[in-house]
Amino acid sequence: MNQRCICTSVVCLLLAVACAAARAEDVYFPGPGESWEHRLAETVGMLPDKLTAAVRFAEGHEANWLRDLQAQIENDGASEPYPGVLGDIKPRAGPSGVIVRQGYIVAEWGDPERVEMSFGLANSYLSTLAGLAIDRALIGDVDEPLWKSVRDTGFDSPRNSQVTWRMLLNQTSEWEGTLWDKPDLADRRRGYQRTLRPPGTFWENNEVRANRLALSLQRIWTKPLPQVLQAEVMDPIGASTTWQWRGYRNSYLQIGGFAVQVVAGGSHWGGGLWASAQDHARLGYLMLRRGNWAGRRILSERWIDQATSPAESAPYYGFMWWLNDARKLLPSAPESSVFALGAGGNMIWIDADHDLVVVAPGWTSRSSIFSCKRCCNPCRNDGARRAPFV
Repeated sequence: MNQRCICTSVVCLLLAVACAAARAEDVYFPGPGESWEHRLAETVGMLPDKLTAAVRFAEGHEANWLRDLQAQIENDGASEPYPGVLGDIKPRAGPSGVIVRQGYIVAEWGDPERVEMSFGLANSYLSTLAGLAIDRALIGDVDEPLWKSVRDTGFDSPRNSQVTWRMLLNQTSEWEGTLWDKPDLADRRRGYQRTLRPPGTFWENNEVRANRLALSLQRIWTKPLPQVLQAEVMDPIGASTTWQWRGYRNSYLQIGGFAVQVVAGGSHWGGGLWASAQDHARLGYLMLRRGNWAGRRILSERWIDQATSPAESAPYYGFMWWLNDARKLLPSAPESSVFALGAGGNMIWIDADHDLVVVAPGWTSRSSIFSCKRCCNPCRNDGARRAPFV
């Protein structure tokens, strides 16, 4: 599916919205699990026929990926310099999704409770854990060099000693090294053999560096990151117990005398965050409500603002959240829209202007909204093969 197709579905959905967002005093927050209330479109100011059209469009436009993700990942990685799979992989099902308006579920399709690999969506969960660490003063400041708090030789070199939390979060770090048998050049999507730029000056979506952020956060929290996510975010927002966050077979640390697996920042080489559309929708709704959940402050508004502010060298990207700067990613959506994006058609779309959250695993193409050639050219490949993974 190309960008035009995605924009068509967005137009259908926005045409369905016929009134303003809910008043603050009327904001609804779902209870845990199946207690999430469903509403008819017309009761939340939506046009049923337009909403139905948007859902049918999503159902009819499956991602251009094999459902056998083992074969998909291996095939796509065949021309990479370090293609080996390191983590578990599970097959995907057909398109599924959920649309949330004013906090209520107004549409679902496929199996929105099925757990799927989410690829780059894991980046946005890492961002959330970093926000929690900042809010709790485990990290002093996003502009603090990591060597000051993460002491594992990963930031000892002259280059890497300049890397700050901000740079890792907005993917401008240009961190150089090898982690879990993958050197950073294994995912240099803008040219495998290119010359590295000064830290903080060049944007590249690089999963090795996302994994370096995961390891750094693991050092800071000193407990398994899935445990932190569950206690601090997923349980408070009523997520299911079915989600998992996996690492690689070689991504273990000794913490307190126990072997702890460090999570993967995506699923490029297997592992990563596996969750249902409904659980992703809860994270999206937390972001939509600016870190508040039914009166409980989970993430500070200061962090939400930082996470959704554009990087200086990449105005379409915040702290591992994609931004619709100048409507370049989705021209039909508001410029204020925020996205989590992952390969294989994974998306969490957060539209505060229309009080919408849309989660749609498996319905967009890998060559669509995050293609180098079809949106804002964030990934101009400088002579390298277009990287298939987000």
